[in-house]
Amino acid sequence: MSIPERMQTPSRAAISWSAGKDSCLALLRAREAGLPVPTFVTMLDPGGASKSHALPSSLIAAQVDALAGRWLPVEAAIDDYTTVFAGTLGKLRDDGHTHMVFGDIDLQAHRDWLEPQCVRAGLAPVFPLWGMSRDAVAAEVIDRGIRARVVCVDTRWLDTSFCGVDYDAEFLAGLPDDVCPCGEGGEFHTFVWDAPGFDAPLAIGPGLRRTVASTPPFAVTTLVFEAPRLLTLDDR
Repeated sequence: MSIPERMQTPSRAAISWSAGKDSCLALLRAREAGLPVPTFVTMLDPGGASKSHALPSSLIAAQVDALAGRWLPVEAAIDDYTTVFAGTLGKLRDDGHTHMVFGDIDLQAHRDWLEPQCVRAGLAPVFPLWGMSRDAVAAEVIDRGIRARVVCVDTRWLDTSFCGVDYDAEFLAGLPDDVCPCGEGGEFHTFVWDAPGFDAPLAIGPGLRRTVASTPPFAVTTLVFEAPRLLTLDDR
């Protein structure tokens, strides 16, 4: 379901948390509609890096802590992803959660996979961004003061100069015409370091850049990653 204008009954939600801008906007919209969202679920690759974004666990943990949330990291290999995800939803339900929030915008195939998973687990799926235009999502992210860093680019779509920069009006203006402003085709991924609800902005600096060739079943390409580095007091 799309998000109701205002939740009327006692509810408790978890959010599927990528650590990126769309997840953050979905969180803000869900909370504004009266849905408490205390739990942040992030699916990780074996070893602890987040899927798609390849962010280290320490970075996401700091982010969720700044949002006064409880982080639930879940490791899953490709072959057992569905089983692990379903088990996680069941545990959330048993822990008193009633809803699961997602930051999807318009990819129907993904929603068609998520909704039955939630229903089987006894959770109501909520899609606060569903049906918005991608341009509107991008504009709202910036207008609300969600501050994010681009942490991955797919070189089929963007050159390496787009990695490691801020997601802002200048970034959007420089995108090629065939690249989605939200990166819905996997063209790029982001990490939010400040937004409404943060107790303080995360102090971050440039991280190590690495280039990785994709592996099956993903399309043949080269991905460039640059996860920010959390700064210590000595670094500032």
